[in-house]
Amino acid sequence: MAGEGAKVARPSEEKGREREGELSEEQEEGEIARDGSAEPPVSCRDARPHPLEHSWTFWFDNPSAKSKQAAWGSSIRPVHTFATVEDFWSLYNNIRQPSKLVVGADFHCFKYKIEPKWEDPVCANGGKWTISCSRGKSDTFWLHTLLAMIGEQFDYGDEICGAVVSVRGKQEKIALWTKNAADETAQLSIGRQWKEFLDCKDTIGFMFHDDAKKLDKAAKNRYTV
Repeated sequence: MAGEGAKVARPSEEKGREREGELSEEQEEGEIARDGSAEPPVSCRDARPHPLEHSWTFWFDNPSAKSKQAAWGSSIRPVHTFATVEDFWSLYNNIRQPSKLVVGADFHCFKYKIEPKWEDPVCANGGKWTISCSRGKSDTFWLHTLLAMIGEQFDYGDEICGAVVSVRGKQEKIALWTKNAADETAQLSIGRQWKEFLDCKDTIGFMFHDDAKKLDKAAKNRYTV
């Protein structure tokens, strides 16, 4: 569970909370605002920081930096690493939300030292749960996913590598990456809990990274909940 004293609001507690601190037009997508104007919620303001159980890194994949010739993942770059509740809110309140990102952008949040790539040793034997949603829901789903992850709300939290939100033309996709795809018990538990945290009624599927690498678009879900 999260480190002693650390408290991140459960996803259900965040519904209805208004967001602040979007990037200015001059800032690049995914960059952090430097004016310090945004503050974490009042409940997080304390003289002492509240450490999280794990450190996490935000990564951004800029569509303007992508090219058809470039290797997959070559345009992904780290944005910032955080290790406390306060650092998370300070960062979150100063970056664009998914609904404000340009089409083609990908925003990742992964445990420190795990890269959001199939080739990463921790991710290599894993897979991902994926939820598709409209832009109207993507901001809420993304925030609730982040809070569930960093707040250690999953029973199999050690299985989780991170999450990614992908902005596409027709809809957004949010994926939850895990370590051991073959551990069906753990993956089904994670998928069910994730749906519960998001109050999602749709059926979602889990795909092995290995299947995706070998079969590309022909890959099928191995688990569904």
